[in-house]
Amino acid sequence: MKHLRSIDELSGEAIRSLLDLADAMAEVNQRPIPKVPALRGRTVVSLFFEDSTRTRLSFETAAKRLSADTMTFSVSTSSVNKGESLRDTIETVSAMGVDAFVVRHRTSGVPWQISQWTDAAIINAGDGWHQHPTQALLDAYTIRTRLGCSGGLEGLHIAIVGDVKHSRVARSDVQAFTKLGARVTLVAPATLLPASLEGWPVTVCNNLDDLIADIDVLYLLRMQIERQEQSLVPSLREYSTRFGLDDVRARRLQDHALVMHPGPMNRGVEIVVDPALLRGSVITEQVANGVSVRMAVLFHLLGQGSELVDESGGQ
Repeated sequence: MKHLRSIDELSGEAIRSLLDLADAMAEVNQRPIPKVPALRGRTVVSLFFEDSTRTRLSFETAAKRLSADTMTFSVSTSSVNKGESLRDTIETVSAMGVDAFVVRHRTSGVPWQISQWTDAAIINAGDGWHQHPTQALLDAYTIRTRLGCSGGLEGLHIAIVGDVKHSRVARSDVQAFTKLGARVTLVAPATLLPASLEGWPVTVCNNLDDLIADIDVLYLLRMQIERQEQSLVPSLREYSTRFGLDDVRARRLQDHALVMHPGPMNRGVEIVVDPALLRGSVITEQVANGVSVRMAVLFHLLGQGSELVDESGGQ
């Protein structure tokens, strides 16, 4: 695998292999000194054309724990503001000796364009409404570890609730979860669903209360007001009343059910209760697992022939 631009580029077996590798990375992260020399001499560039906190810091932490050199591209202080094209930016940075670009861009398809202009590996950290593959991998990893699934997610019923239309996370999660054997239901008003769901291996429901007692995972999406060109729900209060997780719905969840959110959350909209008080909330675990999963992706792309050893040479 040269790049990771989309979950489409991975088979179910490849996803399982990356999740198994993430187990090894999680063990590294539990060490007193969570660092190995696996990618020493490699250079990873964070190229973010959209604001990000979780994803950018997660990738940079992952790269550093594998001993890679890191560079962060700041759009606000770059020659992009002087009219430099995306291609010129990529070719200029590549000339400095780069092994991987971690790219986030507001336009769908940009990671594929960039891969034509450099020999470096391209990792998609989110492109428009299209894909966010490492978020899907860390979500799958979180479900697998918390529910004790040995391989995939066979037999699980996962509800993805909210603004599916504008969500690259939803698109990637649907692909990853179903490739691992889960059954996925999208729960949203018609205005927050894509114009066409042809090819989506999902069922659709417009009433969360109809299935909340029967699901294994409740995945709540952020209402992306900044991406909406028109008002797609009468009000956020009405949306929250119909699709938000409140105390009543939380009590109806099965004892083992997980509550997930990709962050950042709109408190009082998708989740009305304090998520820290929810029995099945794994939202902070998603963040922690993101480092292990992104370490696995970087190691898989750049660490062929390397071994995971600590700084003293031990396994």
